[in-house]
Amino acid sequence: MPGKDEVPSTVKRSDDKAMRTWVATYDSAMESYDGDGERAHRMAFAALKHTHEKVGDHWEPKEQNGPSDEQAAQPGLSADGKTAGGVAANASKQHLYDVAKKLDISGRSSMSKDELVEAIQKANTRETAKARKK
Repeated sequence: MPGKDEVPSTVKRSDDKAMRTWVATYDSAMESYDGDGERAHRMAFAALKHTHEKVGDHWEPKEQNGPSDEQAAQPGLSADGKTAGGVAANASKQHLYDVAKKLDISGRSSMSKDELVEAIQKANTRETAKARKK
């Protein structure tokens, strides 16, 4: 299974289901797309985003499966589509507020839903960078 050698660090720090989902999708996509690693990578993350959301430096299971953002809800896979970076942008504002609280994002109580998504994305990027330095 070549996917086991390609697992991103954020997925490695996640639960077993996230790892299995990513690896199975990556391996299937590599076979389907004649070894196109970049496309397989995008497909694996697209599948993962239906079952998990990025919180800090890892992926956590979502309460309900489904697309995480508008891009994930579109059929097909675009290399240039803007995503929410694993943030469950389709979730309720309360859920996003709870994630922001977990990440200790200041000013979260006065943020709009879009602002919460953006703040969570930034916090996730910071946490991932910190984890990779360890």
